[in-house]
Amino acid sequence: MKDQAQRFTENPLLSPADLKPSRAGLEISCLLNPGVFTFEGKTWLLVRVAERPAQQEGVISFPVLKEDGIEIIEIPTDDPELNAEDPRVIRYKGVDYLTTLSHLRLLCSEDGIRFYEPEGYPFLQGENMQEAFGIEDCRVSLLNGTYYLTYTAVSEQGVGVGLRTTKDWKNFESEGMIIPPHNKDCAIFEEKINGKFYALHRPSSVDIGGNYIWLAESPDGIHWGKHKCLVTTRKNSWDSARVGGGAAPIKTEKGWLEIYHGANSAHQYCLGAFLLDLLDPSIVIARSEKPIMMPTTTYELSGFFGHVVFTNGHVVKGDELTIYYGAADEFVCGAKFSIAEILNSLSYEHD
Repeated sequence: MKDQAQRFTENPLLSPADLKPSRAGLEISCLLNPGVFTFEGKTWLLVRVAERPAQQEGVISFPVLKEDGIEIIEIPTDDPELNAEDPRVIRYKGVDYLTTLSHLRLLCSEDGIRFYEPEGYPFLQGENMQEAFGIEDCRVSLLNGTYYLTYTAVSEQGVGVGLRTTKDWKNFESEGMIIPPHNKDCAIFEEKINGKFYALHRPSSVDIGGNYIWLAESPDGIHWGKHKCLVTTRKNSWDSARVGGGAAPIKTEKGWLEIYHGANSAHQYCLGAFLLDLLDPSIVIARSEKPIMMPTTTYELSGFFGHVVFTNGHVVKGDELTIYYGAADEFVCGAKFSIAEILNSLSYEHD
């Protein structure tokens, strides 16, 4: 089944072997969906880099941030209290751990295809115990000369939304955790609406409710309230198990266009879209019935965690939407779309 994506022939653009580990004793297991922005005439990626020690037979080892630095935890694979069925998360003695420790790394490109690490820009790493298991999946929004970086902060206390801001990508202000656990997939609109900041986010529930996309508003971009559920999962659909927002919504004549991810019960991730009212983004006007992109290529089907396409970053030039996405939780790739084609493919409420 063909989707709307025009994948880059150069894909994957980035693989784990293309970057150096952040420190001795660790290796890069995977590169994941980057935040995307333009700065000084270049396209930039804020790539999630997931690291762990080289794995030895009979032992699972992984890094955790402690107050005095990184500690490597080692657990025998035959330990009866170990549950390692998921390659991303293990459970040991009643506590969940990530098998990798993620940080965010800046890369740039003149052509949007060949990316490199520029000198003089820092890694963004966990700074406190709320980020002890790493920081992940950053969305970047630009408002009035300030870049807002919303990211997933992970620790044994839970998964929440952290915020840092910058104007030059060398100096950062940390606002801490702006939305507490369990929450992720937060993207701030790149324009105020009626004088207020707006953001999409994704609280999670395993009992009542589900993994749905919500809307929040704020007077300052830091303190958020008036939360409203926007988009829910759909039974027997490609987005039946969970949904989550991608990057900041795109302003079009028809409304705010949001590219989102959805997963089914088999943990297969696809991309779709929905449209929000320009003046009142709490109103959903239209939504994809079928995915606009689904995992079909070898690099999307096979990797650290296969059957995944996942985005939280893009560049817009007229009708052309360039999405940078994570494939199979291991590679960074690119694809182009027509915004008009996406809008025409949506199912509108009045249809």
